[in-house]
Amino acid sequence: MRKTLIALILGLSCSLTFATDKVPAHPYVQIETTEGSIVLELDGKQAPITVGHFLELVDSGFYDGLIFHRVMPGFMIQGGGYTPGLKLKETDDMIPNESGNGMSNIRSTIAMARTGDPHSANSQFFINVGNNDRLDPKKSTVRGSWGYTVFGFVIQGMEVVDKIAAVQTGPQGPLKSDVPMVPIVIKKISRYTFE
Repeated sequence: MRKTLIALILGLSCSLTFATDKVPAHPYVQIETTEGSIVLELDGKQAPITVGHFLELVDSGFYDGLIFHRVMPGFMIQGGGYTPGLKLKETDDMIPNESGNGMSNIRSTIAMARTGDPHSANSQFFINVGNNDRLDPKKSTVRGSWGYTVFGFVIQGMEVVDKIAAVQTGPQGPLKSDVPMVPIVIKKISRYTFE
């Protein structure tokens, strides 16, 4: 039993290492929204599992047509999990928490959303509108001391993020609060190259 468990752990570790070896060090993605475009630089060195997972979702078109469903001025904007009709859309995959990677939840960074389980990040992400280092590991006062994995930052379009953060919100459908009254649609997320 013990040998089987060790083999399983080693096999999982090797497959994650192999997969993360193929993650670009600093890929760029563009989020095209109904409010304008946001360009992100992701950090595949500091958060290889998270960046690899996010890029797989981007490349598959998973995010296209979803919305920013949770908007809190001065805090963050969250998307990547709901359709405009507020139907939940998630993948079957949850990824390990990579918080504690040296990146902090400060203004203009992108991080993975999760539940109380530190290893439950799936598809939802948020962009920090304020300095939210209380979401970092050990400092975290929310959901335990694991923190929320930061995996990149906005390099263009922070004015679009601020515009989204300022929209009128309220309770809608299954979500209790902070839902934009007029849907903020993610038209497309795609890899981006500078010309």
